[in-house]
Amino acid sequence: MKNLSTIDEFVLLGLSTDPDIQTMLFVLFLGIYLLTLMGNLMMILVIRADPHLHTPMYFFLGHLSFLDICHSSITIPKMLQNFLSQRKTLSVWGCITQSFFFIFSGGTESCLLSAMAYDRYAAICHPLLYTMIMNGPLCTAMVSAAWVMGFLSSLVNNLCTQNLQFCGPNIISHFSCELPSLFPLSCSDTMPNTILLAGSTAFLGLVTLPPILFSYSKIILAILSISSSKGQGKAFSTCSSHLTVVLSFYGTALFRYISPSSGSVLEQVVSIQYGVITSLINPLIYSFKNQEVKAALQRILRQQICVSG
Repeated sequence: MKNLSTIDEFVLLGLSTDPDIQTMLFVLFLGIYLLTLMGNLMMILVIRADPHLHTPMYFFLGHLSFLDICHSSITIPKMLQNFLSQRKTLSVWGCITQSFFFIFSGGTESCLLSAMAYDRYAAICHPLLYTMIMNGPLCTAMVSAAWVMGFLSSLVNNLCTQNLQFCGPNIISHFSCELPSLFPLSCSDTMPNTILLAGSTAFLGLVTLPPILFSYSKIILAILSISSSKGQGKAFSTCSSHLTVVLSFYGTALFRYISPSSGSVLEQVVSIQYGVITSLINPLIYSFKNQEVKAALQRILRQQICVSG
């Protein structure tokens, strides 16, 4: 091992090597990134500006929007740069740093989604006790725990990754640096790292996914007991969209981080789903379909018109 020369940068192959396709992909992902930034930033500003939205649900949604901005900004800007660059490289340290923040934000979001599911369970199944159950200290504690869990999960995995040596090849068949793609390139024994990554991912899933399934099973039972078909339809619409996004995020992330890396196109599609698309559709699914958010936007616009007039 000591006689092997170590590499100091990786080459990211990205989604395509065809220049024309890269140009089209640049336009596509630039549009997705701008829409993601605008949608989530607008949600944060609306929640902060309107007192009617200072409730536990929107407290969680504000943090989710901030996380989605961070999550997409970790990988997309570098991907956009590589679409237009001949030199598609990233240093080993930069690669490990990118993977650290990607796991950090992704792990935090999975914990936050679990907290949001419990919030919806309390609101629908215990409406009279909702304000007592979801009090300010509990909401703050749940969000803080989500950030701590995401940080610790990322820290443990990336500290162990820094002990690996990379002697070549240095080509990553992916558009970003994720640990499953880095391990096959190491000339060190990566079995402990692979077990640690799969174990920590499975642990995070076992801690956060059961509360989501429990909460939504109770919510579905509560919805079925509603006598009004209109009320059932509205409740089902809200919860089904939330559950669809959650299961899509969990399914793709667990597949990527538990299964062995193969460098296939499917892995890139899966990464785009939980790393790019989820951050784009979250504000649409959780917020802009919500009548309270639409009413808040109308109030803010009326206030701005009155001020300017």
